[in-house]
Amino acid sequence: MSKAKPNPNLTPTPAQADLPADLPAHKGLVVVIEDHQEYLSALKRLLELEGYACEAHLSAESFLQLHPPEELAPLGPCCLLCDVKLPAMSGLQLQERFADLKEMPLILMSGNSGVHEVAEGFRAGALDFLLKPIDAEVLLQRVSQALELSAQRQQERQFREGLRERIEGMSARERQIARRVAEGMLNREIAAEMHIALRTVKLHRHRALLKLGAKNVPELVRLIQIEAL
Repeated sequence: MSKAKPNPNLTPTPAQADLPADLPAHKGLVVVIEDHQEYLSALKRLLELEGYACEAHLSAESFLQLHPPEELAPLGPCCLLCDVKLPAMSGLQLQERFADLKEMPLILMSGNSGVHEVAEGFRAGALDFLLKPIDAEVLLQRVSQALELSAQRQQERQFREGLRERIEGMSARERQIARRVAEGMLNREIAAEMHIALRTVKLHRHRALLKLGAKNVPELVRLIQIEAL
């Protein structure tokens, strides 16, 4: 049975209509996958008028040809806006392929999905599930939230990667002492346990704080909780 053609409800507001069609994108990338050309074009137009970069695909296969999951590494805020009921690979099947890619939040949309599909989408990690016809303001709000989440997750990954590099630059002794400091041990207790001089503990403790970029012990504890030594 062919899918009923949705009725787009994406008319720009007066403020949106005043924006030039060639407005440069600077707010993030939205990848849209929708098998109805008219609806896809309406979505693309709306998003571009709002200042988003928009990549449009009529099928999940088209998207995967350009962006295999194992090669996709977002370099800025991005999200995926995908119809559930696509001709071959469905939106839920595509979601399975990108289950580990948390930096590209997924918003599912559908014109006639049931409770089961909605629940399955959320269980698999979809950020939202929009039912057509979609109000333009609601859509833009969800996209904005998805891009904020994408940016946050990318920043967190970059921070962890930088922290791991700083940890790799520490000596084994500095790591040992930093770990014990984070556990609440005093300098003299560390010295006694490790059979080293108190001044040696203080020296390595100071170096560990500097290399980790921690200003004090509470910050040291927080960093170690993020990336265990």
